[in-house]
Amino acid sequence: MNAHTSMEGADAPFYLPQGDECGIFTAAASANLPVLLKGPTGCGKTRFVAHMAARLGRPLYTVACHDDLSAADLIGRYLLKGGETVWVDGPLTRAVREGAICYLDEVVEARKDVTVVLHPLTDDRRILPIDRTGEELQAAPGFMLVASYNPGYQNILKTLKPSTRQRFVALEFDFPGAAHETHVVARESGLGEDRVKPLVRLAGKLRALKGQDLEEGVSTRLVVYAATLIAQGMPVERAINAAMIEPLSDDEDVKRGLRDLVTAIFG
Repeated sequence: MNAHTSMEGADAPFYLPQGDECGIFTAAASANLPVLLKGPTGCGKTRFVAHMAARLGRPLYTVACHDDLSAADLIGRYLLKGGETVWVDGPLTRAVREGAICYLDEVVEARKDVTVVLHPLTDDRRILPIDRTGEELQAAPGFMLVASYNPGYQNILKTLKPSTRQRFVALEFDFPGAAHETHVVARESGLGEDRVKPLVRLAGKLRALKGQDLEEGVSTRLVVYAATLIAQGMPVERAINAAMIEPLSDDEDVKRGLRDLVTAIFG
């Protein structure tokens, strides 16, 4: 489990809105509504949550969900410390007590008992029962539950039930348009926009291959990585290979085809 807290105040992480997502998130936070972010890996969902937590001045607990993540990992457990058994809160419990934002990244990857725990927190009760201690925590003012998942990547065994999805306000994310993405990549990498534009054009062509040769399209994060390597002085094709080709596939034939695309764009 990967959990951390942050409270950035006015120094919000850079995020360039694509639409009205910031306004909707702010309204949901004011009304104590949970929010579900839907969209492909690497399109900016996690950065958006960090940005909004900082703008709202709320602590943020981020949990990267995985196959072995259980409800106990989120709620807490008894641990042996100094010869005695003590209760240690998990990140969800800490967020509920403190009035923080708890962000469950790729929530469908977690075990099924996790969504059961979330239900009483996503309706007007806003409570977290802790069976092990007998507590029933009322969420402190400011507590907000945010979850994300990638609808295009999940198989039939890993999807959110309609009964769970309908407990959230949902925001759909996608990769930004070319001009928008060029600005973001240039800002994040320090590479000039004129040199970023062909990288973004390549990213668009790679994303068009999703579902054919590629399981996933290239993320904005990887485009930033490529641009950063180029800004550090690495030759363009070497940077692209390391950041935008090798992470996408292990198949030599597929990678050869992707490199042909690179040659077509960069000459």
